[in-house]
Amino acid sequence: MAIVIDRDQGIKSELEDRVGLECPYCGVYAHMQPQSVPDASSLLRDKPGHVGLVYKCDACNAPVFLRFAVREFHDNSVELHRNFVELERPKERFAFSYLPKDTEVLFREALSCYSGNNFNAFASMCRRASVSAFHALGEGGKLRAFEEFVTAQDIAGIDDESFAPIKSVLFGAGSHEDLPLLNRAQAGILLEVLKDMFYQCFVRRGKLTRALKVRRFFVTEADNDKLASA
Repeated sequence: MAIVIDRDQGIKSELEDRVGLECPYCGVYAHMQPQSVPDASSLLRDKPGHVGLVYKCDACNAPVFLRFAVREFHDNSVELHRNFVELERPKERFAFSYLPKDTEVLFREALSCYSGNNFNAFASMCRRASVSAFHALGEGGKLRAFEEFVTAQDIAGIDDESFAPIKSVLFGAGSHEDLPLLNRAQAGILLEVLKDMFYQCFVRRGKLTRALKVRRFFVTEADNDKLASA
């Protein structure tokens, strides 16, 4: 199934010109409809390898820019591959307030790299963020984090070969120059595994500690009220 930009009829698609994705502006997974399509005559004249289309989010009406690779040029139309690259990705969310300050700064920058499709810069920042986290966890912190890391691999059912570059990024002892080069799929695995590791090591503990403090506060207040009324 391809997308066709015709000289006379504009954009044509077997899927009604619509794509579904998470909007980078409102964060809602919504249908997108073509809003601005390049002129077919210009494309046929210049014959670019990629074409940019502006879609409109059905949820918030924001413009979303997608890039498609050209599949074939015809006499009066241009055929595009159905797959596309999101040039603006939704910002990744995380409970940053539970992270140590230095780790928070580094992880925020890592996520900015990921959102910008800079996957190897993302890997480098993940290494820095993980080292910062190990220091914050103190003695035995790296071992504890590694146990959570292995548990995540087991839960997700990721084979050792696919998991090896992720392990190298987070727990390798070499320099940053020794980091493996990651593709989009590997960067996605790294993202989810690191988020899970940080959640287990920091967020879960922080939320539980806060919840228990609140419970103790209300219990103390209730006991004080009983004593006052006695």
